[in-house]
Amino acid sequence: MALDKVVELADLLRERIGRVIVGQEEAIHLLLVSLIAEGHLLLEGPPGTGKTLLARCFAACLALDFKRVQFTPDLMPGDLLGTSLFNFQTNAFTVTKGPVFTEFLLADEINRTPPKTQAALLEAMQERTVTLDGISHPLSAGFMVVATQNPIEQEGTYPLPEAQLDRFLFKVLVGYPTRDQERVMVTTHGHQTAMPGLDRFALEPVADLRFITWVRQAVAGLRLAEETVAYIVDLVRATREHPALRYGGSPRAANMLAAAARASAVLEGREFVIPDDVKQLAPALLRHRLILSPAAEIDGRMVEEVVHSIIETIEAPR
Repeated sequence: MALDKVVELADLLRERIGRVIVGQEEAIHLLLVSLIAEGHLLLEGPPGTGKTLLARCFAACLALDFKRVQFTPDLMPGDLLGTSLFNFQTNAFTVTKGPVFTEFLLADEINRTPPKTQAALLEAMQERTVTLDGISHPLSAGFMVVATQNPIEQEGTYPLPEAQLDRFLFKVLVGYPTRDQERVMVTTHGHQTAMPGLDRFALEPVADLRFITWVRQAVAGLRLAEETVAYIVDLVRATREHPALRYGGSPRAANMLAAAARASAVLEGREFVIPDDVKQLAPALLRHRLILSPAAEIDGRMVEEVVHSIIETIEAPR
């Protein structure tokens, strides 16, 4: 496997995105892992922290078909998936495909649309197919969803159900920048009030679907040591037995953690997974899959705290 090509791609993507986005190294890394591991990613953070801009920059650096959907309370499933319309000229129904038929879908403010429309994404995200009038239509092999949501303003929002959250590989918390980072941001973008146009940053694509598919196939063939597999399984199983958690991670979470660890190792230029790969990814992969027990909520405990305590408790292989 030509690891140097993958590392070169990752470095080039980080450099180009860095022309627009200041900081957010973890979010960019998890976006890369999601892309290679064929996963979807949820960006959560306050307004104005660059969630949408980050997703747009990432998409601009990839030669993939890109569509953005602004989720609103009146967005219907047909607006997202498409519909069948009767053509009077041909005397037959014609399928009009919606924006979900793309390779990179930005679902902006996904928690502002009702559950019926949120559920319309379930089949697409899990099986990469869309069913219209009983007929299944396959999506692109490169189909990836990057969604954003605002955790502060709850009025007029519809929290994502657990089944929907479980489809996302990672939930990334996008926080406020440091003082130095914010000074750089104001210097770069402080001359305008609108979202900056990406054309002036020369964000040319650095990878196409053919190359991404090649990387995915190579990563899928990366062998995991038995000790690493046992470590991943023990971590996820520990979430089901922890007294502070009412619901722990599912077997799907263990499979996803293994796939993500493979992708992360390759991005670091390695043909093997180390425990630190698993430790680094576990919080972002588990934080939206775990539900605190009522007693833990009363005590003011946080899911992040529980995940870190589990990571410290489970002995990692040497």
